[in-house]
Amino acid sequence: MSYSYTGILLFCITLISTTSSESQIRLEIGKKAPDFVLKDVSGKSHALSDYENNFVVLEWLNHDCPFVSKHYNSGNMQKLQEYYRDLGVIWLSILSSAPGSPGHLTPEQARTITREHRARPHGVLLDQEGKVRRAYDARVTPQMYIINPYGVLEYMGAIDNRPTDNPADIDRARNFVNEALHNLLNGLPVEVTIYQPYGCPVVTP
Repeated sequence: MSYSYTGILLFCITLISTTSSESQIRLEIGKKAPDFVLKDVSGKSHALSDYENNFVVLEWLNHDCPFVSKHYNSGNMQKLQEYYRDLGVIWLSILSSAPGSPGHLTPEQARTITREHRARPHGVLLDQEGKVRRAYDARVTPQMYIINPYGVLEYMGAIDNRPTDNPADIDRARNFVNEALHNLLNGLPVEVTIYQPYGCPVVTP
């Protein structure tokens, strides 16, 4: 399925602003993030609680999405993953697209595309029933969360402030994930803790 940039952006704005049962989910900055257990594309289980004492990044992922492709085809996401992995940050990419929906991948397909992109997450996790997506109210890709070593949510929202699929906008963007991680690792407060996410809608059961 192909995506129309204008159509997606309008749909996502509608999706985010629509009242629904899911919109009653209230994650709070400064509060504990929901724990979860998911298997990655190699069959290994990952629990958020496994990574106590580490900062953790959750990245909702859909390689069919042009907003995601902007960051992967340019190498921007991989650079962030590698840089912060080397500093001890745990990076988990999450695939929540249901079978038959845009972005759905089998474990083998996900392993292949991760290898082709030379991506560097600690795990690509499968959430095809959407349980973790609902727990975090993740609605679009890419949508990002940062959790501190005490399991407390420090940031949630967009990767940056340029809601386009144009790679040329990456260098002009304010990257909230990079900024927040830099500050947290240096004992500084996070300046922007919430920013409205943009991207392609996540379709789960």
